Amino acid sequence: MRKSKYSDAQILNILKLADNGVPVADLCREHGKSSASFYKWRAKYGGMDASLISRMNALDEENKRLKRMYAEKSMQNDLLKEAFGEKW
Repeated sequence: MRKSKYSDAQILNILKLADNGVPVADLCREHGKSSASFYKWRAKYGGMDASLISRMNALDEENKRLKRMYAEKSMQNDLLKEAFGEKW
């Protein structure tokens, strides 16, 4: 997945500017983003502060790790079923 050129802190600052009354069109033009990207950011990060974003990122990393572990165990389980299925 492509990495955003804006950090979470920068995104929060842009969203705070919009909350303070700066028009969305002006913000998007100034930062070189489309209004669709801005509204995606607002849907994802709206109402969050820096500590919540860092917690969300930590949970995302943990979920990735757990999904990878599950996939490996599932594959091992399937291989064992195939191996022991022939003997029975």
